[in-house]
Amino acid sequence: MTATAVFTARALLLDMDGTLVNSDAVVERIWRRWADRHGLDGDEVMKVVHGRQGHASMALLLPDRPMERNLAENARMLAEETSDMDGVIPIPGAAEFLTGLREVPHALVTSADVALSTARMAAAGLPLPDVRVTAESVGASKPDPEGFLKGAAELGVAPADCVVFEDSGAGIAAGRAAGMRVIGVGPRAGFHRPDAVVPDLTQVRVEAVGDGSVRLHVA
Repeated sequence: MTATAVFTARALLLDMDGTLVNSDAVVERIWRRWADRHGLDGDEVMKVVHGRQGHASMALLLPDRPMERNLAENARMLAEETSDMDGVIPIPGAAEFLTGLREVPHALVTSADVALSTARMAAAGLPLPDVRVTAESVGASKPDPEGFLKGAAELGVAPADCVVFEDSGAGIAAGRAAGMRVIGVGPRAGFHRPDAVVPDLTQVRVEAVGDGSVRLHVA
């Protein structure tokens, strides 16, 4: 985008990986090892895994495997990810962006579980929002809209008054299915036609409005 778009909202719902935290190095390491173990092409696996819970990615990649095995392997991989913070860094502008939301209703809506989201936000030096919807909070992974709808409900804001920040195709689809506007962050987002795309969070300015809403200036 070369011009500035303005979005007005009453709450913001924020994905974590790829949106606030750059964890691509860890995700690549762990999922490419998983692909090797199962005789799958690593590049094809990486096209699937971003934005989804691990067991949901496995169900797409190994459709004939029982879900019980996916869930068990996902639990082991979550523990592995939680112990590996090498290369986890903040998305540029994330710290300043979150500081600007102190008086704005907002929630973290992530496919990570509590342990992993807590560890990655800490590794990136970012504060955790008070309201968090994690893998334990939902019955369905993105692209299902359940997580974003739960985040809006916890904040007491109608879905149409929320703006989602997402990087992945699954996350953008989830935000749309929830009836929300979506701002895409980073190189993956542009392929999935969000309402606006920014390379990182340095390109978003938050302006509080007197009626309790917020304006987002997206360059």
